[in-house]
Amino acid sequence: MSSESTEQHRALAAAKGPVRVAIITVSDSRTPETDTNRQWLETAIPEAGHEVSAYRLIRDEPADVKTVLDELADTDAQVLLFNGGTGISRRDTTYDVLSRNLEKVLPGFGELFRMLSYQTIGPAAMLSRATAGTYRGKIVISTPGSPQAVKLAWTELIRGEMCHLAWEIGR
Repeated sequence: MSSESTEQHRALAAAKGPVRVAIITVSDSRTPETDTNRQWLETAIPEAGHEVSAYRLIRDEPADVKTVLDELADTDAQVLLFNGGTGISRRDTTYDVLSRNLEKVLPGFGELFRMLSYQTIGPAAMLSRATAGTYRGKIVISTPGSPQAVKLAWTELIRGEMCHLAWEIGR
């Protein structure tokens, strides 16, 4: 796709209006009051012209991840933005659940995220299992749970393509 047609797609998608985003924090230790990712995203999403349509804070349990994935797939949210549970520890199961359920995978998201992370944290970036794809007509994005990772993913990858992602899936 040429950059001109990419820009045309973005412009057409942006003209369709704000995107509805669900924020899902996966954490065994955070509370709604200490969830700095939620707090930051609840400001950043509207600043980009979009809407926060739902928020969930769940434990990193496979059944909880699957339940919230299914629950939010039945709402008006167009993008399900997960943060947390993408590492390689025994407790990190978000990636495993999502990867089994994604209908189409967007491998470029994880690749680009790790490339950008490498510039900041070096080889430790390879430990991230950030991913994105589609599920039941929704865009699903999963990032690490560190505030730096959430901000990096939003500012460098998601924000500029939000409309394009959300409206392209409906074509």
